[in-house]
Amino acid sequence: MKMFHEVEETILIILFDGVCNLCNKSVQFIIKRDPNMLFSFTSLQSEIGKKLLKEHQVPDNLTSVILIKNGKAFTQSDAALEICLHLTKGWRLLYLCKIIPRYIRNYLYQFIANNRYKWFGRSESCMVPTKEMRKRFLQ
Repeated sequence: MKMFHEVEETILIILFDGVCNLCNKSVQFIIKRDPNMLFSFTSLQSEIGKKLLKEHQVPDNLTSVILIKNGKAFTQSDAALEICLHLTKGWRLLYLCKIIPRYIRNYLYQFIANNRYKWFGRSESCMVPTKEMRKRFLQ
């Protein structure tokens, strides 16, 4: 696992809801499509996650995926599309959805986010990364 003092060296940090099954599956999906290991991860519930949220003035009510890219926080559909931009193969094409007005993208994003526990469930605790994945997580 990466130590907290390495956060400044990390370009792309994904903060995710560690008890959300959809979010945990999304992290695994991203890791498989990020062979250059551009992304680092931490849960919103972790001390680092809370510190990053505060540092980047992310509102408390945003509890799904957040991307910190070069010191700027991306939320909701902007975060998802920025993440897609850095994935392999055809996933980058999803970035073209940026032409859809943000209020429409965020409405759909928020609809899924508001129902994610009902549709995908939640865990009692944050996921425990495998040994191979552990180096991608900030601690």
